[in-house]
Amino acid sequence: MNSLPPGSDGEHLLQKKFGTEARALKFYNNQVLDHLNPNMVDYLKRQTLLFISTADRHGNCDCSLRAGPPGFIQVIDSKNLMYPEYRGNGVLASLGNITENPHIGMFFADFMHTTIGLHINGEARIVECDEISPSVRSSQNEESPQAERWVHIEVEEAYIHCSKHIPKLELKDKKIDWGTDDEKAKGGDFFEILRKPIKD
Repeated sequence: MNSLPPGSDGEHLLQKKFGTEARALKFYNNQVLDHLNPNMVDYLKRQTLLFISTADRHGNCDCSLRAGPPGFIQVIDSKNLMYPEYRGNGVLASLGNITENPHIGMFFADFMHTTIGLHINGEARIVECDEISPSVRSSQNEESPQAERWVHIEVEEAYIHCSKHIPKLELKDKKIDWGTDDEKAKGGDFFEILRKPIKD
């Protein structure tokens, strides 16, 4: 059994440098699991968005958002969960990183109710739709967006992100056209960076 605390050598080095070792050890011992407990599973069933962080084999990072109706996160068991990949811009940055480096960081924040966050770190792999289990397939009702593929995560760490800095927001109605190619629905050229034709 590994007696070392969770986390990287870098964070342990800085805990020693800045005098936070006791506080960090208390957090590791009291809050960090290597699996999902029942309360985490219930929390995940209610979530409608998450942020994911991936990196390529050189360590170049990418952070992105995934969203869906409640239940779009599929918990297989205490060590395994999946999320669907819907149609996007075709760049496939996150999936590309996963093919080179399977480590993934996931952050959920319940902005509407509890203002509690949940971190899940683990190892990810891409699963095609025809490979998913019947239980996952049957969970997708007629109103669910059509997944192009799924990402399976084996949980290595799961721990709370405390409420104190998470704002409480109010949910407003918004029609979501999942996977649309409509430029207006996607936000158009909001940052005005589309390349203009070069004039002679």
